[in-house]
Amino acid sequence: MADPRGFLKYTERETPTRRPVELRLRDFNEVYNKFDHGTLQKQASRCMDCGIPFCHNGCPLGNLIPEWNDLVFRGRWADGIERLHATNNFPEFTGRLCPAPCEASCVLGINAPAVTIKQVEVELIEKAFDDDSVVPVLPSEPTGRSVAVIGSGPAGLAAAQQLTRAGHAVTVFERADRIGGLLRYGIPEFKMEKRIIDRRLEQMTAEGTVFRTGVNVGVDLTVEELRAQYDAVVLSVGSTIGRDLPIPGRELTGIYQAMEFLPQANRAAVGDTVPDQVTAEGKKVVIIGGGDTGADCLGTSLRQGAEVVHQFEIMPRPPAERADSTPWPLYPLMYRVSSAHEEGGERVFSVNTEQFLGENGQVTGLRAHEVQMVGGRFEKVEGTDFDLECDLVLLAMGFVGPERGDLLDKLGVTYDPRGNVARGEDFGANGVPGVFVAGDAGRGQSLIVWAIAEGRAAAAGVDKYLMSSTELPAPIVPTQVAQR
Repeated sequence: MADPRGFLKYTERETPTRRPVELRLRDFNEVYNKFDHGTLQKQASRCMDCGIPFCHNGCPLGNLIPEWNDLVFRGRWADGIERLHATNNFPEFTGRLCPAPCEASCVLGINAPAVTIKQVEVELIEKAFDDDSVVPVLPSEPTGRSVAVIGSGPAGLAAAQQLTRAGHAVTVFERADRIGGLLRYGIPEFKMEKRIIDRRLEQMTAEGTVFRTGVNVGVDLTVEELRAQYDAVVLSVGSTIGRDLPIPGRELTGIYQAMEFLPQANRAAVGDTVPDQVTAEGKKVVIIGGGDTGADCLGTSLRQGAEVVHQFEIMPRPPAERADSTPWPLYPLMYRVSSAHEEGGERVFSVNTEQFLGENGQVTGLRAHEVQMVGGRFEKVEGTDFDLECDLVLLAMGFVGPERGDLLDKLGVTYDPRGNVARGEDFGANGVPGVFVAGDAGRGQSLIVWAIAEGRAAAAGVDKYLMSSTELPAPIVPTQVAQR
């Protein structure tokens, strides 16, 4: 363990400061300042000898959190990153983007601020890259088996790296022009600069993983060709169909899904030319959806120079402290202020949009009203109707499942009641031998840490299918998939 009295000596939780709002709104660079390693080591020493480390259970990857907290405290950074990489292929992604359910289940967090687990994680991997200690991990010998991974988000990349290191010939297919999936085109630069992805891809390429971009599998590469060329297939295509809002006026110009808006902004942020880009510059913007994607739209709109931004959320405003409905060690329902919320805009809770208003085919406003929860259903609060002027509406209400069509349907996969690809033992697609499903395509919209965990577990399933047994770790067992 770390310092036995660390949590008593260092009672305050310290995390990196954010760059001043007026400065960070001028660019798309990451919002956080550098964090002093000496301060970080003190924070790591707050990790307690709690007997049963609930943080292990809070993390789907089963990260060995107390071990690498102790190693960081003692200055053994090389040993710390070895323990971190033992369970997590991409701590530089999770350390920036994961909401840290591990911290929510930290025992210290019962009556004090939780250990800064996420910050220790990201500083560990950043120091490893700075020290040039993130090197290719080559397989001992090739197996002669080939695997196609369809989709290059965190689940696909985790599966690909695990399978390559097991000795299989792995090709990752991505229909976009660059690798990364939503990491690349859904997450704004100010949350994770894309150089973070590129440096990890360099390691994976050196290990032997082959990346093919601009390939729409099912069309450019037919399903018949896919099955003939590869011994196994991993479907990690994500949950990419955005939840729509089919109300009067939806046909008006100026109403877009978040994933029509954000990828264009991400391309422009790295210098690409984006013809006919949808931009918030000079516009009155309404974002419908109060989650992370909505916050991403908010931060992006403010950087583009929106005149005013409102973010609507149908749920009531959460309490300032952990809600009674989510006691420790559950992830707490509570009011949170992201970096984007700190930068501007108005958050509006308990509101439902009932109609879009427009002139000459262009959205000019919307009509909404307040709601309240009655018997598990939202009901209109009479007398609360209002109109709000806007000329850009972004729908950020989540995702409802993977895209069907030339790939999934022709493979013969089946779907569960929620519209996701149905899975069985070892993450195999039900009834389709040699086809496996990882991440949001089978789980539904979820966290990046779940995607990486599923990618690792699916890789173990593929390896077992190809070789009759596997030594690859599987952080999630098939029964967890069936019981989710």
